[in-house]
Amino acid sequence: MNAQSGNSWQIVFALQEACDPLFDEFMENFFAASACDYTDDGKVRYIGYSSAPVDEPRMAQAAAAFGLALPAWRSEFIPAANWLTKNVIRFPPLATDDFYIYGTHEEEVPDTNKHRLRIYAATAFGSGQHQTTRLCLEFLSRLYHQGFKPAKILDMGCGSGILALAALKLWPEAAAVAADIDREAVIVTLQNAADNGLGQRLSAAAGDGYDNETVSKNAPYDLIFSNILARPLIAMAPMLAASLSPGGRAVLSGFTDEQTDWVSDAHRKQGLRPAAEEANENWRAVLMEKNK
Repeated sequence: MNAQSGNSWQIVFALQEACDPLFDEFMENFFAASACDYTDDGKVRYIGYSSAPVDEPRMAQAAAAFGLALPAWRSEFIPAANWLTKNVIRFPPLATDDFYIYGTHEEEVPDTNKHRLRIYAATAFGSGQHQTTRLCLEFLSRLYHQGFKPAKILDMGCGSGILALAALKLWPEAAAVAADIDREAVIVTLQNAADNGLGQRLSAAAGDGYDNETVSKNAPYDLIFSNILARPLIAMAPMLAASLSPGGRAVLSGFTDEQTDWVSDAHRKQGLRPAAEEANENWRAVLMEKNK
């Protein structure tokens, strides 16, 4: 977003019956930031954000290049003063088996024996609300309770940094690297780390996948999270396998039921073994293991 004015524009699309991975990919590529909100009746509303007025004809052309016919939409201007009110405040607290995750707008946080994470996620994916993030958090808890103890962790495509920070909460002796192609995500991740008292144990850097100096110099990793989309997961499978320690684990998500075999097969070809799979609606996550 524009650092000088703080103003933004949003495109709000008409409700759809379900998430569409191709639409997700279009939103990620076209907009500076995007959100996928769920209504009480289970329908989906996509919202795209921009630091300048959206060129709507160009948007339609970009969607057509993805093979998409856009649903109806409306354009809205959001003054800087209204940004948090209109967006961050829509992120409700989330309680999982091990975590209580809440937004920076929350003034009161209940007493809990869960690990608390304070997350700002308005301009970066990762509040814990999306099914894929929840799946990754479930796998994280499972590994912890099974006695797995990673020393070095990588969150590839970190968004808000929620997965790296959650892992650091569970394993107080571990260190983490967070990486994202979006510099705004890296800024948000570093701020979230500082807010949660984890800044000394997390490094974050922007870059194109594993072609990132911070990622490469800290490799190999005992645990890698990558909650992105099927196509980049498949493309990065060789680099992930090379960056994973012997006996290491990789948690992959961001793809649907129909794409699961493609993602798993791409990593199996690199010598990794599928160890488990979890589902949330049509979204999937897989746990891959590397032989010792």
